Amino acid sequence: MTTDAVRTHPSDEGFPREQELAWRLAEIATDGAPVDIDAALMVSNRIVDNAAVSTASLRRGPVVTARAQALAHPASIGGAGAAVTGLPTDLTVSPEWAAWANGVAVRELDFHDTFLAAEYSHPGDNIPPLLAVAQHRGLDGAALLRGILTGYEVQVDLARSISLHAHKIDHVAHLGPSVAAGIGTMLGLDTTTVYHAVGQALHTTTATRQSRKGLISSWKAYAPAFAGKVAIEAVDRAMRGETSPNPIYEGEDGVIAWLLDGPSGSYDVALPTPGTPKRAILDTYTKEHSAEYQAQALIDLARRLHRTRPETGDPDRVVSIVIHTSHHTHMVIGSGANDPQKYDPTASRETLDHSVPYIVAVALQDGTWHHEASYTPERASRPDTVALWNRITTVEDPGWTARYHSLDPAEQAFGGRIVITLTDGTIIEDSIAVADAHPLGAAPFGRAEYAQKLRTLASGILPDTEIDRFLTLADSLPTLDAEGVRQLQVVAPDGYLDDVDQAAATRGLF
Repeated sequence: MTTDAVRTHPSDEGFPREQELAWRLAEIATDGAPVDIDAALMVSNRIVDNAAVSTASLRRGPVVTARAQALAHPASIGGAGAAVTGLPTDLTVSPEWAAWANGVAVRELDFHDTFLAAEYSHPGDNIPPLLAVAQHRGLDGAALLRGILTGYEVQVDLARSISLHAHKIDHVAHLGPSVAAGIGTMLGLDTTTVYHAVGQALHTTTATRQSRKGLISSWKAYAPAFAGKVAIEAVDRAMRGETSPNPIYEGEDGVIAWLLDGPSGSYDVALPTPGTPKRAILDTYTKEHSAEYQAQALIDLARRLHRTRPETGDPDRVVSIVIHTSHHTHMVIGSGANDPQKYDPTASRETLDHSVPYIVAVALQDGTWHHEASYTPERASRPDTVALWNRITTVEDPGWTARYHSLDPAEQAFGGRIVITLTDGTIIEDSIAVADAHPLGAAPFGRAEYAQKLRTLASGILPDTEIDRFLTLADSLPTLDAEGVRQLQVVAPDGYLDDVDQAAATRGLF
């Protein structure tokens, strides 16, 4: 890795383009680095992971709407088009709209992979737009694999170094550049073209974090899909010779100066040496539970307490439950957010999956977590749950905050310590550092667990033959031909989506 100091430069300074962060990202995309075998295997796992969570969301409202919008935009003249998750693979739409629909399907349940550092991210959001472009342009599996590795590398490297949330900028501002870079790798574009695509993609994806605050709406699922869509459009413009605002990060009126740390701000950004295999995907981790990642370990802790201390789920026996955790967990999904909606039984599902008091209350009582049953209005409004829920608060613990930001994988942690005071005066304490499914957790996810996640979430939706077909393709990614890539999408049984899609087709502008 090499580390660059990224800061604002006055316009009259004569700052060389080759020193800009956008150029350095473009160099990573165009360096022709060899593929690491372990990283390649993880790409296949994450393709399966995305398919699992997408399948479970096929009939959910935001996904149906996004799919209807995509179906209104047939394949363009530049290629064969791209498939939409759940639909027959020979029914194609324009790639940016396929990326839109499939990106919403991946994100809707908040159930796919994550990387947490200076910034938060879901690097699996790179896959839908990259797959859509690969299908549209008839690329093979090897090209798609390299593009995905670039997308993960760029997003993870940016997330390690540049905090967006500190300035209330949404984390998808790192996703636009990573998708543009990944597409550049897949298509074999030159560095200059990728540079302009990265700059345009960043410029058009800097939005506020209000989409993840208060009463959270369905836009939470749309935000990364939007970033992928506009990144594809940015690449298209760059390929046609259009340029980007520059220096996009370092300019006097650029992102750092006005959206992030200001004119005096500086970031040390570590990037792989050109030609080095892109292994950042191996530092990311998926979810066993459908909830914000910082809740994963706490769900596992609550499941354990349900087994060992069942009284902790009884509000008549609990005085208070205090979760000592990191600044992020406390301020974003904990009581530190000061969002009354996080204690509201009528809140949206998107709000409840970002409420650790709610999540811990249900997990303590049920001893399990389900992507649908744990969020139903009936479950959220159960009187004993509401009573327990309102006894749960979070506090920031500097030690857990330090572990959250640690660069040492053995020290980094996203959990916390729980202190439960019972009515008889008994105090129960327990803690957990990482989720069970984390690479350092009690039951790390491997190839078998990814496949089982697909089978579990697709149960009652996809037949076993379709699941087996998709798993075979995902396992064969490095050797797939263009037709194999076009088939790399789960297809729902005939009629499964007809009623919701027909209803959605009658609404909207397109």
